[in-house]
Amino acid sequence: MQHLNYTIVIEPDENAYHAFVPALKGCHSCGDTPEEARNNIREAIELYVETLRDLGEEIPIEPEPILIERLEVEA
Repeated sequence: MQHLNYTIVIEPDENAYHAFVPALKGCHSCGDTPEEARNNIREAIELYVETLRDLGEEIPIEPEPILIERLEVEA
């Protein structure tokens, strides 16, 4: 079994938490808590990769290093 690493983003979304994977277009999930969103996105990633394998498509590999930062702008 291959081990893959992906950056996930979890953000508040009204009364829940939205999770997504920037490297896997369309791979999203949610949960009532950040922990639930994290567990759900893990499952979504596993299903996403399994589907790509079943279809014989290339599995995206996240480039290293990835840079995530906050940027303050005047608006």
